[in-house]
Amino acid sequence: MHAPATAPPTLRPYQQEAVRRVVAHFRGSDDPAVVVLPTGSGKSLVIAELARLARGRVLVLAHVRELVEQNHAKYQAYGLAADIFSAGLGRKEASRQVVFGSVQSVVRGLGRFASPVDGQGAFTLLVIDECHRVSPAEDASYRRVIEALRRANPRLKVLGLTATPYRLGQGFIYHRHHHGMVRGDESCFFRDCVFEQPLRLMVKQGYLAEPRRIDAAVERYDFSALFSTSGPGSSGLFREEELNRVAAGNRATPGIIAEVVERARDRQGVMLFAASVAHAEEILGYLPAAEAALVTGETPSVERERLIAAFKARELKYLVNVAVLTTGFDAPHVDLIAILRPTESVSLYQQIVGRGLRLSPGKRDCLVLDYAGNPWDLYAPEVGSPKPDADSEPVQVPCPACGHANLFWGKRDGELMIEHFGRRCQGLVEDESGKRQQCDFRFRFKTCGDCGAENDIAARRCHGCQTLLVDADDKLKAALRLRDARVLRVAGMQLAATVNGRGLPRLKVTYHDEDGTTLAEWFALETPAQRGAFAAAFLRDHLRAPGVPWRPTTPEEVVAERRRLRHPDFVVGRKVGRHWQVREKLFDYVGRYRKAETAG
Repeated sequence: MHAPATAPPTLRPYQQEAVRRVVAHFRGSDDPAVVVLPTGSGKSLVIAELARLARGRVLVLAHVRELVEQNHAKYQAYGLAADIFSAGLGRKEASRQVVFGSVQSVVRGLGRFASPVDGQGAFTLLVIDECHRVSPAEDASYRRVIEALRRANPRLKVLGLTATPYRLGQGFIYHRHHHGMVRGDESCFFRDCVFEQPLRLMVKQGYLAEPRRIDAAVERYDFSALFSTSGPGSSGLFREEELNRVAAGNRATPGIIAEVVERARDRQGVMLFAASVAHAEEILGYLPAAEAALVTGETPSVERERLIAAFKARELKYLVNVAVLTTGFDAPHVDLIAILRPTESVSLYQQIVGRGLRLSPGKRDCLVLDYAGNPWDLYAPEVGSPKPDADSEPVQVPCPACGHANLFWGKRDGELMIEHFGRRCQGLVEDESGKRQQCDFRFRFKTCGDCGAENDIAARRCHGCQTLLVDADDKLKAALRLRDARVLRVAGMQLAATVNGRGLPRLKVTYHDEDGTTLAEWFALETPAQRGAFAAAFLRDHLRAPGVPWRPTTPEEVVAERRRLRHPDFVVGRKVGRHWQVREKLFDYVGRYRKAETAG
């Protein structure tokens, strides 16, 4: 290892801990890892320290030249030399132990990186800044670089750093969190989040300015009818023509900008994020001409650099932009962020607000004025899965098997949680060898007819015996062919506490379709065995909040708490003698048959 010529910069305690966790992880594993640090927390210094400690060759990638330059400068602060491989910076060097590159330039020059250089071995560590940009698609730029480096060194360590560890349409970009929970799918490229420094803690400890979101008093834009572009690979940007339709020429704009200017009287620097170029030009027209400038993707590079330099020097107070100054832009004096555009991406929203969180002399906080109605909670965004409906809220659901406190979307009725949408426990448990795996408990599942294993409700093949699971549509199709079968498209379910022919108390459950056709089943709850059978045959599938303890002992108790129960989408009955028996109930149905339009 080469010795630094000057004293290295001093790392903050959380930066030191992040480095320690990364080193410990890679000593025991080759799994790709993630470090989550908020915008303005000094990711560049963590990268520099890791590059300094590394024994082999290191490649540090970023997607914009500003980040390449910034990361390289922090490494040089150690008194160490490193190469830069970036066409945008006019340098294409790749022979030193440490190389800082732009992913676009490196992927076009993979030959320089895929085979060891004379006197140098293969790369042993790849660091990706803003790693939420690593696409799940295997032919994407970052993945191509990773595979090329892995061919030269199968034990390549891959570390990602980001303030926003999620992608629109995908959710979390890593599988396991060091706090002992599962966040993303098993298929995530990054396996472990080995360290996370929460934004709230950074603000509390005085490392970042406090973001103060203000409910604007004037009229807002109504972007609610915009066409959604969310999905894997989506950027969170709505279509510009749609944005123009709502924002450009909107009668609310003059009043909005007047309020921004009023609130900016005692502020140092103001960034405004516009919905489209036409909208940005209109905004600029309402701002004080001598104090404002506009930067878009079409602004020539030299002009863009001149305007940004003037803003950083405080010769300009207002800087309007359209989706170009969200990463790699550092102006610590910014203390007012005005958001006049919507985004489906919580990642993009956090990047926008992050422009105003760095500390600066005389800066006490950062005002965040959102005129587009973005729904995100800056401190605790809910990104694990899409919000099922407007009434849902985060609810805590303990796992009956391992005790992990899961956080799912759900609903409450007062203090009682009556519904949640979780499928599988997110807890991590250790097996006999000490390896951490996701808990096997499933709140909702479909059972394999061959081996009895519980599978995810969307699974096509059994995880236990690999048998192809019977498709719900095939079940319905087969039942519809039978003369002695009745298939109900369930529109509602009635519960009644009644008695059977011998006068014994029973729970009668009646399912009806849109035409009034019915099928019914009966349950006894008098003995522990009967209550156990009822829990297994009925409650397990019908509970809106599965896994939450509830063991009714009488039919009347079930009827009184009917709000806890859901009805199936389809019920299949078979005729036995003169009576119909319920044989199959399909829940969480997704297929080509229409479900009932009403529920009662």
